[in-house]
Amino acid sequence: MSTSPRIIHIAAALLIGPDGRTLLVRKRGTEAFMQPGGKIEPHERPAHALARELEEELGLVIDPAHAAFLGQFSAPAANEPGFVVQAELFLLTIDADVRPAAEIEEVRWIDPATDGQLTLAPLTRDVILPFYRASLTAIA
Repeated sequence: MSTSPRIIHIAAALLIGPDGRTLLVRKRGTEAFMQPGGKIEPHERPAHALARELEEELGLVIDPAHAAFLGQFSAPAANEPGFVVQAELFLLTIDADVRPAAEIEEVRWIDPATDGQLTLAPLTRDVILPFYRASLTAIA
């Protein structure tokens, strides 16, 4: 019998604002903040899934061609015990207002060098923010 983790395939955004802060979202009824994005539908390209989710959840309209693919990252799912979230991560720099919609209850802009004193999802806390911080160090 296989005990391999069940995988949730998502497209996620590392959204960076003009001031260098990054946007995190919290779904209604949950504690952890995470990258915006969501599940990739069958036969949907990850960048298009991301564009659809950002519009549904934040009212943010993006051109999928402007999303820079950073890689595939995975970590234990924050809200689904026994699942692993596997994210196709894209970098987007935005200068637009966002508002929580659909299942998103709260949005926060944080300094990516910190946790913003927030409870973070494992993927955000352990993988994406450290990856982004390392990329900033490499550029500096």
